[in-house]
Amino acid sequence: MKKTLWIILILTLALVGCTADGESGMLEASGVVEANIVVIAPEMAGRITELNADEGDAVAADEILFTLEGELLEAQLDAANATLKSAHAAQRSAQVGLDAANAQYTLVLNAALTADEINRTTDWRIAAPGRFDQPAWYFTQAEELAAAEVEVADANADLAAAEKAYTEISLEADSADFLAAEIKLANARAAYLVARDVYSRSMATADRNLNKSDPDYKDRQNKDDNIDEVIDAAVDVLDESKSVLDAAEQEYKDLLGRESTKAVLEARAVLTVAHERRDLALDYLRSLETGVFSPNVAAAQTNVAQVEAALGQANTAIEEAEAQIALLETQMKKLITYAPIDGVVLTRSIELGEIIQPGLSAMTIAPLDELTVTIYIPEDRYGEISLGDVAMLTVDSFPEESFAATVVHIADQAEYTPRNVQTKEERQTTVFAIKLSVENANGMLKPGMPTDLVFGE
Repeated sequence: MKKTLWIILILTLALVGCTADGESGMLEASGVVEANIVVIAPEMAGRITELNADEGDAVAADEILFTLEGELLEAQLDAANATLKSAHAAQRSAQVGLDAANAQYTLVLNAALTADEINRTTDWRIAAPGRFDQPAWYFTQAEELAAAEVEVADANADLAAAEKAYTEISLEADSADFLAAEIKLANARAAYLVARDVYSRSMATADRNLNKSDPDYKDRQNKDDNIDEVIDAAVDVLDESKSVLDAAEQEYKDLLGRESTKAVLEARAVLTVAHERRDLALDYLRSLETGVFSPNVAAAQTNVAQVEAALGQANTAIEEAEAQIALLETQMKKLITYAPIDGVVLTRSIELGEIIQPGLSAMTIAPLDELTVTIYIPEDRYGEISLGDVAMLTVDSFPEESFAATVVHIADQAEYTPRNVQTKEERQTTVFAIKLSVENANGMLKPGMPTDLVFGE
C-alpha cells in the first residue's frame, strides 16, 4: 500500500512538474532522490551483546555491525568435541580389536589347514569309495558340505514327521493299554537295575569282611556285624523288583498281538530310525567341517566381522560428531552480522541487550554515493530523451547547487492513470518512466529529497 502511494505521489509530481519551456524548448521534470537500500537482518536468534553502528554512521563492507550471544552454542560445541574425542577413542579400540581378531583368525585357519592336511592328501590316494564311481577327490569339500546340510535338513523333516505320527497314534484310545504297559515295563526295568546294583554292592561289602588277610579285618568286623541283615534286605528288594518286572513283561507280551499294538511298535520303530538318521547326518556333517570349514575358523570369521562392524560404528560416530561440529561452527559464525556493502546506516531498529529473531530487520544501509531519480515523461516528449543524456538536478536544500544526472534506463512500456485513452488530450496523461543516476560524491543529496530536473541546458 505504501509503495502504491509512493508511486502515485511520484506520478503526480511528474505529471504536474514535467513541463516544457515554450521559449527555450527545454524539458523539465520532478522526482524524488532514491537509494539502493539494503535491509540487514540476522540469520540466528539471540541477545545482542555488541552493537557497533548507529544511524548516520558510514560503514565499510565486511565491517561488524552487531554480535549475538553465543554461550549456548559454545557449550554445545564443547559437548560435540567431547563426543568426537570419545568416538576417536572407540575407533582406535576397534582397530586394535580388529587387528587382534585378524591375527587370531590367521592362527586358527593355519591350524585348521594343518590338521586337515591328512584328509586332503588321503583323498588323492583313495580310489572310488564303495559303490561310487567317482574318486574321493571328485567333489570339493564345499560341495560335500552342501550335500551334507541338505541331508541334515531332510533327516530333520523326517524326524518331525515321525514324531507327529507317533504322537497321533499315542492319542488313540486303542493304544492306551499298550502305552500304559510300556510305561510299567520301563519303570520296572529301572527299579530292577537299581535293586541289582544295591545287591551287588552289599555282596562286595560282605566279601571284604571275609578277607582275614586284610590288616583292617578286625576293625571292619566290629563295625559291620550287621552285614548279614544288609544282604538280606538287598535280596528282598531284588526279589520284589524281579516280581514286578516279570509281571510287567507278561502284561506287555499279552498285548503284543493286538493290531493297535503293532501300529504303536511300527511308529516307534520309524521314530527310532528317524532319530538315528538325523544323528548320523549331523555326525557326517561335522566330519566334513575341517580346514577352512571348521567351526573354529567360522567362529574366528564371525569375530572378525563383529569387530569390523564395531569399527564401522565408530567411524560413523566420528562422521556424525564432525558434522555436528561443522554445523555448530557455522551457526557461531552467523552470530556476527557484517555490513554487506559500503554505505551509510539509514535506520537502526535494535538496541544493545535486545533479543532479536532471525529475518527481522535490524538496520538499513544504502550507498549514498550511488543515488537515482525516477521521473515520468509524457508520451509526446518521450522521443526527446535517449540513454546517456544528462540533466541538471536541483533540490530545495541547496538552491544554488546543481548536480549532473545521467539517463540510465527508459521504460519500454507507458503508464497512465485512466483505464482507456481515446482522445488526444487524454494521451497527454500517458507517461514513460525515466531513471537517472546522480553523482553525489560530496554527500549533499539524501534519499527522499524532492528534486527538479532540466534537460537541454
